[in-house]
Amino acid sequence: MSTVVVFGATGYAGGQITEELLNRGHSVIGVARDVSKLPEHPRLTATAGSAYDEAFVRDVSKGADVIVLAIPSIPPGAPELKDVVPTMLQAAAETGARLGVVGGTGSLAASPGGPLVLDLPEWPAEYLGEAQAHARALDVLRSTTVDADWFYLSPPMLYGSFNPGTRTGKFRIGDDILLRDENGVSQISGPDYAIAFADELETPKHHRTRFTVAY
Repeated sequence: MSTVVVFGATGYAGGQITEELLNRGHSVIGVARDVSKLPEHPRLTATAGSAYDEAFVRDVSKGADVIVLAIPSIPPGAPELKDVVPTMLQAAAETGARLGVVGGTGSLAASPGGPLVLDLPEWPAEYLGEAQAHARALDVLRSTTVDADWFYLSPPMLYGSFNPGTRTGKFRIGDDILLRDENGVSQISGPDYAIAFADELETPKHHRTRFTVAY
């Protein structure tokens, strides 16, 4: 089993990924500024700290097989996500770990050859800044020269605590184009997104690239 460091372990995505990994027998170092919300588990080590503290990131990542970055693209009171990506990549390179990033939806193409999702009229204006910040973080990953393996998993449009859904274990995997079902709906439950993320950690298929999942 692997040792996985999850930055943002108390968040919606990070929390469900942590739970999925623990259920599969992995050991998790759960990182958050406030770890009081993390559950007690024999294979979960709660560690208070910040993804923006370079020395802390390197120290907590020593010996890890995988580093998961599951923090907001525009964290309150901190620089945006793209500014922490180089530190995570360097930590991954130094320890030989793989970096997995909980990505955004907006940078996906709405259709083959079509506009980006964040440019669609139906994209909520209040989430435009977050989507653009996620896109910039993906650009940093794609342009890196650091010798570290990474993947960036973009969720569909209706993913989040507002649409938690249920665990089914069934979903489709795509690349850079938004996935929709036969009714035109783009969604996945929190548990199923976590399954897709954990599957990629256990059986790597996407190297230094972005992919997406949805029903």
